[in-house]
Amino acid sequence: MILVTGGLGFIGSHVVLSLLAQGQEVVIVDNLANANLQSLERLEYITGMYIPFVKIDIRNTPALNKVFEQYSIDAVIHCAGFKSIEESVLKPLEYYNDNVSCIMSLLRAMQRTGVRNLVHISSLAVYAQSSTKLNENTAFNYSYPNPYIKSQQMIEEIIQDTFRTDSEWRIAILRVANVVGAFEHGVLGEFVVPMPKNIVPLILQVAAQQREAIELQQHAQTEDGTTERSFVHVLDVCDAVQASILWLQGQQNVCESFNIAGHLSSIKNLIKVVEEVTETDIPQIVAVYQMQALDQVASNSSKAFDILQWQPKRSLKQMIEDEWRFFQNTLNNR
Repeated sequence: MILVTGGLGFIGSHVVLSLLAQGQEVVIVDNLANANLQSLERLEYITGMYIPFVKIDIRNTPALNKVFEQYSIDAVIHCAGFKSIEESVLKPLEYYNDNVSCIMSLLRAMQRTGVRNLVHISSLAVYAQSSTKLNENTAFNYSYPNPYIKSQQMIEEIIQDTFRTDSEWRIAILRVANVVGAFEHGVLGEFVVPMPKNIVPLILQVAAQQREAIELQQHAQTEDGTTERSFVHVLDVCDAVQASILWLQGQQNVCESFNIAGHLSSIKNLIKVVEEVTETDIPQIVAVYQMQALDQVASNSSKAFDILQWQPKRSLKQMIEDEWRFFQNTLNNR
């Protein structure tokens, strides 16, 4: 059985669906801070199965220990945590408390119960370096002043230090690009809140006339002045998780990191793709507040291809088509 932390969030819920489709048994833990029970209802509707779910905050180690005692868990996929670079600047204590405390509690519970297989969902932003050629040997820039990025760097250091203490650990760290998309049939996806934390939901709100315009940061050292990011379909991320689990089963005492990237696009180009898919014009205004951001964040994911035989399959257009379909369904209460 596989434990998925944050299993009702955007990435976590799709990972759960992917695992169930492969015949795996899954138990979900989530505190519903960034999720809701609609995701569980939709998962059970799609699969026609009862899915074990425990509402806990994984920082509560005694409660988490009980989950490990109740279920026969073989591996953990860690999707829980706060993930907004922009929001972390406003709420640094929340980000450090949530992200760092979560991994410490999880690793303690795993050590106590003898579970040593872990797939951790990290971010390409963890390098804190501006580049389109990031690779797993790129050094972390520990001086970059962002609480979310620093918390992810700390998490990876904690994982590495814990790995060195025990010869039975088998760990894959997936440094994932900006995740977009939804399950193909528009039944499962990212529930968009009134004030989204990610760029694609913000643009889709403009397309749906819920927002007047999109504010653009235009001071990046790029061709069109907007930041360039790698975007990857959520189902491609699920494929990477599956590949990691299979790979770990054949390993002994390993802790490896993999960049899970997709298609490079500037934010201006992303808007053009959304305009094409939604057949609407997206008004753009220059942001008054220019916040610090990495100009470029992308990788070719060659290590993931060589070792996991993973590569992204879905185009940026398909990502937007799938996310737009789910977004429209939720607007129409479907």
